Amino acid sequence: MAHLLGAEALHLDFGTGTVLGSISVGLDDGDRIGIVGANGAGKSSLMKILAGRLEPHDGRVTIARGTRVGVLDQSDHVDTSLTVAQAIVGDRDDHEWAADPKIRDIMSGLVPDLPADAIVGDLSGGQQRRVALAHVLVEDHDAVFLDEPTNHLDVEGVTWLAEHLKRRWAGRQGALLVVTHDRWFLDEVTTRTWEVHDGAIDVYEGGYAAYVLQRVERDRIASVTEQRRQNLMRKELAWLRRGAPARTSKPKFRIDAANALIEDVPPIRDTVKLHRMAAARLGKDVVELVRCSVSYGDKRVLTELDWNIGPGDRIGLLGENGAGKSTLLRLITGEQQPTSGRVKTGITVRVAQLSQQLAELEEHADERVSAVVKQFSSLTLSDGLEMTPGQLLERMGFTSAQLKTQVSRLSGGQRRRLQLLVVLLSQPNVLVLDEPTNDLDTDMLAAFEDLLDAWPGTLIVVSHDRYLMERITDTQYAVIDGGLRHLPGGVDEYVTLSRERRAGGSGIGTFGAARAAAGPATVAGAERRDVEKELKAVERRMAKVKELTEGTHHEMVMHDQSDFAGLSKLIKDLRSLEDETGELEERWLELGEQLG
Repeated sequence: MAHLLGAEALHLDFGTGTVLGSISVGLDDGDRIGIVGANGAGKSSLMKILAGRLEPHDGRVTIARGTRVGVLDQSDHVDTSLTVAQAIVGDRDDHEWAADPKIRDIMSGLVPDLPADAIVGDLSGGQQRRVALAHVLVEDHDAVFLDEPTNHLDVEGVTWLAEHLKRRWAGRQGALLVVTHDRWFLDEVTTRTWEVHDGAIDVYEGGYAAYVLQRVERDRIASVTEQRRQNLMRKELAWLRRGAPARTSKPKFRIDAANALIEDVPPIRDTVKLHRMAAARLGKDVVELVRCSVSYGDKRVLTELDWNIGPGDRIGLLGENGAGKSTLLRLITGEQQPTSGRVKTGITVRVAQLSQQLAELEEHADERVSAVVKQFSSLTLSDGLEMTPGQLLERMGFTSAQLKTQVSRLSGGQRRRLQLLVVLLSQPNVLVLDEPTNDLDTDMLAAFEDLLDAWPGTLIVVSHDRYLMERITDTQYAVIDGGLRHLPGGVDEYVTLSRERRAGGSGIGTFGAARAAAGPATVAGAERRDVEKELKAVERRMAKVKELTEGTHHEMVMHDQSDFAGLSKLIKDLRSLEDETGELEERWLELGEQLG
């Protein structure tokens, strides 16, 4: 295992206090590291120093001879005079990059909707960011550093990126360093976590789920943090163990230790009490869509939707960009009327929406934080707890010094947290959240979710953050082809549906067309049919092995922990299934490349 990069005694201070204090870290082949920590803790600064883009005030960084490092940080911009193809692949001829399956996969995964000859300067900021990410990924690097790579990606894009990074290097080759608040993504792609705090770095084995477990253990044993923070992370751990089997299925997650820590933690949400209190505030009628259609000129966006949203419902909405999610939200909030059909809204309904643009704070820009919240009364939660505005501020991480700060001087994350509190304190009983995770670090996301757990109202969420979607909603729907489809299988079912639709020719963008024009497929005729048949068989077996793996994990959880012989057999079965999964995935990739 080759050593790629090392940093010794790094010190960084911008004059407002130590950001990094005498930190020493290293990066080797096979490392897959996620960096977490509060906003402003120094995560991005650490990555820039390791990438050679920022000079530390003390210490040094050494890179092994010949090591190639690819970097995407939040300040990276693409030359706006270039075409999309030039910005991603440089001066390579179209036939050259179109014949490369790796480049085709990256383009179809990140920029399927962009014409190759489109000028970068004409694209939106999110599209330019995806072009910049694609440019980094098409090159062969020994190490890849990514700062918030999931920003501006939808659920399918985030899923594609995770799968790409997992198969990018063979075995214990290559290294990944990623800063992100996307906890699902962390769990998918990382095997070690660096937590940056108070000028130091704590190292944890495993992705986000394992990090939560180990941090709870450290807090419990050393008693180094306040009781509130311990309880919050124990609640997060409880959800990871009980409600997210895909995240706990990793062998590195210590099941016995986790169960011991959460044995006295109550369910994340008391849904019976929540629905009862929501019904008392809302009545039985909230919002009902009756054969609602919406058209813009000749374009039909939504077609004869029937949907009844009840008191206390926790709903997640998924769908491709342009599918009609925003239109559907506007129907629910009353901002837009349907072209045909009708929207029935209960007489007691008070809808509030958390906007992406922080519009709720514009009128308070020159006020101090304390003055903004003083105009509101206390908020009663579904657990019966009544919280004052000051208590809510503390719960969301505001310090006494920040209470005296003008709203316009707050950081992006602080404004986002204040925005949520202002919206909740306005006492709505239906809350619409449109991409609410922007600017929040993982700790604040946990606090945000904890508060929403006890908020007694109907919640509708649109987000590309699938961890958040799974965590705070109880049912998910997808807007597809103008209709609304229930997703009993949650986000995983939606991703599968999207892939099937694209495989069937629906939604293939400009770069999909470029693939078709690249030349003859690797296999043709009867041979192609044989490959397609084997590919389907492999996919069926992968699904079966996944089911068997999840069943084995469940058996391990329920098994008598003192029965070492029985546990040993289950572990052996699990390893066998994991080996088969690896072989199937390799064969799936080979067959996919043959089909072009």
